[in-house]
Amino acid sequence: MKLHALALGLTLGILWGGAILLTGLVNLIWPGYGVAFLEVIGSIYPGFYPGGGVGTVLLGTVYALADGVIGGVIVAWLYNVLARKFSA
Repeated sequence: MKLHALALGLTLGILWGGAILLTGLVNLIWPGYGVAFLEVIGSIYPGFYPGGGVGTVLLGTVYALADGVIGGVIVAWLYNVLARKFSA
């Protein structure tokens, strides 16, 4: 079975971007929510930090979307390479 690289990339990008968006927005409403998680993400994505406002949440979402798409494409590509290698 072959994975469609772009489909997996878009799926992971949407899920990861959505997770960052949702967590960031909830953190703006309840400042204690997800702070440790958002601080880890902020250490990876430049310009993103918890409680920084809607602009930083959107920036983190864009980073996460791109990160998920690139990661998903790489995972699908690697899976397809290894699946061909180990198929009978």
